[in-house]
Amino acid sequence: MNEFVLEQQNKAATVARQPQEIIRPLVWKICVATLILMAIGSATRVMNAGLACPDWPLCYGELVPAKQMNLQVFLEWFHRLDAALIGCSAIALCGLSWWHRQSLPKWLPWASTFALFLIVFQGILGGLTVTELLRFDIVTAHLGTALLFFTTLLIIGTSLSPYQGTGTVGKLPWVGLTAAICVYLQSLLGAIVGSRWALHQCLAGELLAAAPRYQLCDVMYSHIFGLVPPTIATLAVVFISWRTPALHPTLRKLANMAGGLLILQLLLGVATFRLHLQVEPLTVCHQAIGATLLGTLVVFTVLSLRDRLLPPSPTQ
Repeated sequence: MNEFVLEQQNKAATVARQPQEIIRPLVWKICVATLILMAIGSATRVMNAGLACPDWPLCYGELVPAKQMNLQVFLEWFHRLDAALIGCSAIALCGLSWWHRQSLPKWLPWASTFALFLIVFQGILGGLTVTELLRFDIVTAHLGTALLFFTTLLIIGTSLSPYQGTGTVGKLPWVGLTAAICVYLQSLLGAIVGSRWALHQCLAGELLAAAPRYQLCDVMYSHIFGLVPPTIATLAVVFISWRTPALHPTLRKLANMAGGLLILQLLLGVATFRLHLQVEPLTVCHQAIGATLLGTLVVFTVLSLRDRLLPPSPTQ
């Protein structure tokens, strides 16, 4: 009798896990596609391809502008294609979350709805970047929303992933959260520098009627000096993780990864500055590594919060 009851309970648990086992891989795939999307968006900007398709949502009035296709048109067109695929995936994620809401965490349908709202808003901003001729505030909001969508997906995926904490994280969740916020704000400053071409104009000494040189230099230096808070906060994550005994191996690996990404990001930043953004792959890598660093810190923060809130395993 007891064996029968246990068997029925195991079957019920397996059925309850099935929707989650479908949704979790979907979330991680969207995360990867979003990271690629941001890298393509950066390449589109540095290659001056933001207006390669003069209309929106089509490109030269066609789904595939074969006659006008060149590298710049391809970058802008592929950027839109990737965004459309991510949008469809977000709709599927939201639909699955609500359809299977009875066997999923109560927060998941609402979180997936918020992610869908962000990608729809992101699409609207994408259209405005074209119709408003790459206005810097819209371009900055475009990237900021993409990063927020990316972090939302990471939070969902990390929260659904199996994890058993050790209960030794202490204040690491708040240090990780501080570092993630600092990196996000620094990314926005970088977007402003890029969208206003502040580095080019400041170093070239050119004057623009709408943006005097000293203002552009202020924008550039705000990004340079703005790296101090995220650097200190990320190094704090690494240092405290090293000093924390019995820390979960996953958290330790994520902290080390964040430290490595920080060093790489600083080197890329120095290189792009010294080369005046003339080497496009370096600029693209700079933004992509920044987004990866942000994602690493977000995953670290979510797992450390779970470690703090959930009791450790009885076997530990």
